[in-house]
Amino acid sequence: MTRTDGEAPELDEAEREALHSVELGMELLRRAHGDLVGVHHKTGRAMDHFARAEGQLRACGYEGLADAVRDRCLPRGAVDDRWTYDLLESFEEGFLAEIADVEEHTREVVADGRRHVAERQQEREWRGRAREPRNDGQ
Repeated sequence: MTRTDGEAPELDEAEREALHSVELGMELLRRAHGDLVGVHHKTGRAMDHFARAEGQLRACGYEGLADAVRDRCLPRGAVDDRWTYDLLESFEEGFLAEIADVEEHTREVVADGRRHVAERQQEREWRGRAREPRNDGQ
C-alpha cells in the first residue's frame, strides 16, 4: 500500500481483491440476515393462521383437532424449541455482529476505512476508458 500526501492509500491488486472478498462476504451475510427476517415474519404469520384455526376448529366441534393445534403447533419453537425471534437475535448479536466487526477492522487496516475500493477502481477504469478515443476509426 503506497500513500501520497494526505490521500487515502492506493491499494495493489491483491489488497483490493482481499478486501473485496471480505466486503462481498459481508454483503451476502446481510442478505442472509434479510432472509432470516423474512423467515421470522413468515413463521409468525403462519402461526397467526394456526391460532385462528384453533378457534375455528373448536367452533366447528373439532375439539381434538383444536387441542392438537393449541398443544402441538402454537407453543412450538422453530428450531430446537427456539422461536424465530430468538434465532434472529442470536444471529444479529453474535454471528453477524462479530463478522461485521472483522469486516470493519479489515477495511480500517487495509483501506483507511474506505468501502467498495474494488468497485471504485473499476469505476475509474471504465470512466477513463470512456474518455479515450476509439481505435476503430470512429
